Amino acid sequence: MTGAAPLLRTIGRIGVARSAITAMLIVVALLVARYSWQAALSQQVERWMYDTRLLIAAPRVDEDPRIVEVIYTDDTLRLTARRSPLDRALLARTLRRIDGMGAKRIGIDMLIDEPQAEDPLLIAALRAMRTPVYLGFATNATNPEEMALWQEGFERKFFAALAGRNVHPASIKLETDAEDGVVRNWPKPDPRLPPTLVASLAGAGGFAHYDRGIAYRLPRLNDRDVFTWLPIETLDSDLGARFLADRIAGKIVLIGGHITDVDQFDTPISRLTRHTSSGLDIHAAMLAQRLDARRFTAIPTGILWLMAIIAVLAGAAIGASEARRWVLAVLLAMCIVTIVLLPVALQRWSFDTQGLPAFGWLVGWTLAYIAASAAARGIGSEQRRFAQGALGRYLPRDVAAAIIKDPARLKLHGERATIFALFSDMEGFTKLSHAIEPETLSVVFNHYLDMLSAVVLDHGGTIDKFVGDAIVAFWGAPIARPDDGDRALAACIAIAEAGERFRREAPAGLPPIGRTRVGLHRGEVVVGNFGGEGRIQYTALGDAMNTAARLEGANKALSTRALVSAEAAAAMTDPPLRPMGRVLLRGRSTPVQVFEPVPDISRADIDALTQLLRRFDAGDGSALEDLERYAATCGDDTALTKLLARLEKIGPGGHHALE
Repeated sequence: MTGAAPLLRTIGRIGVARSAITAMLIVVALLVARYSWQAALSQQVERWMYDTRLLIAAPRVDEDPRIVEVIYTDDTLRLTARRSPLDRALLARTLRRIDGMGAKRIGIDMLIDEPQAEDPLLIAALRAMRTPVYLGFATNATNPEEMALWQEGFERKFFAALAGRNVHPASIKLETDAEDGVVRNWPKPDPRLPPTLVASLAGAGGFAHYDRGIAYRLPRLNDRDVFTWLPIETLDSDLGARFLADRIAGKIVLIGGHITDVDQFDTPISRLTRHTSSGLDIHAAMLAQRLDARRFTAIPTGILWLMAIIAVLAGAAIGASEARRWVLAVLLAMCIVTIVLLPVALQRWSFDTQGLPAFGWLVGWTLAYIAASAAARGIGSEQRRFAQGALGRYLPRDVAAAIIKDPARLKLHGERATIFALFSDMEGFTKLSHAIEPETLSVVFNHYLDMLSAVVLDHGGTIDKFVGDAIVAFWGAPIARPDDGDRALAACIAIAEAGERFRREAPAGLPPIGRTRVGLHRGEVVVGNFGGEGRIQYTALGDAMNTAARLEGANKALSTRALVSAEAAAAMTDPPLRPMGRVLLRGRSTPVQVFEPVPDISRADIDALTQLLRRFDAGDGSALEDLERYAATCGDDTALTKLLARLEKIGPGGHHALE
């Protein structure tokens, strides 16, 4: 109740609409706090956090006295000159010796699924075994990627030859996570397979239907292993067998491989230590867990919901609290420590924390804190209203947010800046405005200006002003970004396309609407508030703005929709621009090289045209003929046709003066 009172007071201050938004964020926070394991963006983080807490909670133990591994190693492969399949004659001799050393039971994490010359030796050894032996078995239906039907057939014939003997098939299938391939859980029971290797060696007990987490353990000493292991070749002699007899007597023996890149798996522990685990080690870990009768208990769904609600309410209560800062700091620390340590404690207490959304708690708590904190501190503060009002209409969101964070970045007194200036206009607007009713004009062209404004803001531009149907915008102030040129060009193209879309979708009954034309230039201006201290009119003044306007007007003479100056093009990253020659804009004494944005034309065509114009300017007499042939391949390209006409008139190195 302590946190609820400030929250209720906050709702009363911010009003119903904003309260609804805050409540919606709280609901989102609750869903994240409950279902983070199921969300694509967070499930990998949840798995990583589970693996981390499993490593922290894993007990550190001495070598397990109940289990010993007899293994094929990379050295074994070198000594036997055999890699796949493993040397079965060596296995046969080792089984005979282990049988005489007093082992309790033997589990073999191998598949005998293809014929080898030494199979009679292995069959003879297995038929003679007094010690119970459980040999790996798989089927094509349960493992089609690694077990073909003919291999399963051979496997069944092999076991048929051992019928009535002390050798039994056992499933050695492991359960890998479908998302990241990590072995975290016991394999799910499969009626198509024989009992698992662990169940065969130790009995199913209370694990008959257990498919939750594997209780991995860590060695107490860094230079030791959890399980004793012996290279199989050390038992391939009478002397070795006598010397190692006490290592085998009375123990469950697991035979398999510790071979690089063969039967290796990621586990929660190996995933964090960057060392994979052999399948044999995983079977040994499950066997030890079975012998210890240690099962992880699932956390009930109701408890998970309760924990999610508590996490979200705690975040909201602290965010809405009006307590002193040191009190909030203490509460904040307590919440974070609880969110971090509680899942570790539950894991140590033998709860299965897979599915426990620890990361979701943190994100949900944070979302609730932010939502409640923003509401409590008045989202309608003066600076935020300023951004949503005056700034929000003319500046992109990230720029407005940066200015709210640091208001000094909006220098209202005026400063020099190099910007990309954009000017757009609709052809024939004045005539059109006199041909339709004022009410219709207002609705239609407000929609038009909204479309163009959205384009500018979406591409990070600043809206300078509206002049009738024209929009003036710039990039590079009040905050400059490295990619301002690319943003401005993308907006230039998008505005021209939006104008064409507006023409196509204009309401029935309107006179024909002209094309939207755009000019884009880069140059130095003075930016600042030129509307006086009583109002915000953040604008740019300078020749660059006038040049952009004249470039827009030049589109009509050149039959283009958009024109970009060479100064602007030079500051862009590989722009899709084709050269349109040099023109002398009205009121200018120096010609400007201009380019047309052509996003739908291939880079090869642009490069070809560029090279032809360079040849022409260099005085290559054949370049004009090549240009004419190139233009003939471009179909109805009026802008290109007019370019050829200008070139014929002005000659190499010349420019066209616009009237």
